[in-house]
Amino acid sequence: MEDAFSSRRRRKSLLQEIVQQLIENSTTFRDKTEFAQDKYIKKKKKKYEAIVTILKPSTRILSIMYYAREPGKINHMRYDTLAQMLTLGNIRAGNKMIVMETCSGLVLGAMMERMGGFGSIIQLYPGDGPVRAATACFGFPKSFLSGLHEFPLNKINSLLNGTFSAEMLSSESKDSTPVEQSNGEHEEKQISEQADEDSIAEASESNLEEQRTMETLPRDPENKEPKEKGNRRDYIQEKQRRQEEQRKRHLEAAALLGERNADGLIVASRFHPTPLLLSLLDFVAPSRPFVVYCQYKEPLLECYTKLRERGGVINLRLSETWLRNYQVLPDRSHPKLLMSGGGGYLLSGITVVSDSLRADPSLKSCASTLDSHAAEEPAAKKQKCVGSGS
Repeated sequence: MEDAFSSRRRRKSLLQEIVQQLIENSTTFRDKTEFAQDKYIKKKKKKYEAIVTILKPSTRILSIMYYAREPGKINHMRYDTLAQMLTLGNIRAGNKMIVMETCSGLVLGAMMERMGGFGSIIQLYPGDGPVRAATACFGFPKSFLSGLHEFPLNKINSLLNGTFSAEMLSSESKDSTPVEQSNGEHEEKQISEQADEDSIAEASESNLEEQRTMETLPRDPENKEPKEKGNRRDYIQEKQRRQEEQRKRHLEAAALLGERNADGLIVASRFHPTPLLLSLLDFVAPSRPFVVYCQYKEPLLECYTKLRERGGVINLRLSETWLRNYQVLPDRSHPKLLMSGGGGYLLSGITVVSDSLRADPSLKSCASTLDSHAAEEPAAKKQKCVGSGS
């Protein structure tokens, strides 16, 4: 502790010496006003004093960092837009949410932070696997990951049509392993054949003394082959184990999606939102919110029109946030001249049960529950009209 305090004092004294030297060398410092002198000193201290503050990662910090440095990785989503998505989507503990995002896992991490490890999140991902670079920066404990599920986006249509099965996942995972095994055995045979040919050629050309030395050399590849073979087998077994775990996670996610009673839907991807939203709304329960983010307005306008034609949604709203920073200082508070040009657009709404959706057998349970609640409501009492006595 004493060494830390002494080093801090030395840095502070050194900084004061640097600032004092700059003041003495400045020809215009004395002519400045007291306010200008304080501003000059603060500017020089900020320039020559390096202060590092370690902060706990949060949604606000990570979203500001990504938007300032790498906005393309989060589809140019501004931090205030992300906050509105969490509010409009009613993200809270205990919910069962569906998220489809290509923002490096920033939206997923924000939802996990808001839910606090309670509830379940089903992430739909394109390609081979989900991208969670920003999610890893949050440093969530393992308890938060227990409610996180993943499901490939290319299996959504089969899940909607009722043709999805576990065999579809197992067939894909088993296709790659026999090829790797056959390739490994073929390489091992080639190595052993080459080693035998080299040993025979060297034995015929060398003398007796060289033969004794060469007898030990061909054994080296033979001794290394079991190790390489064991490492290759371990790699194949580890890959098969990971594929089996991934298949189990996909089956769990498929079972959750098959219930079609999600509490909300969040879409923030680089793909066109209309086909995504129209297919994923079938997994959301009635009277639940959904939010769609897009960097541009035109795709959301098309999505808005399709939803109006389809029905089953109310309170449709297409919005854009206007953000301007303010400088707040004593007697110097004013809006800054530069501001953000745009942070994207949001399309939000609430799902309802329409007549066309009631005909769907998968939603009969939802419709029956609504009808039962309506039947349980007592009839309104008639008010007695008391006539005026004469």
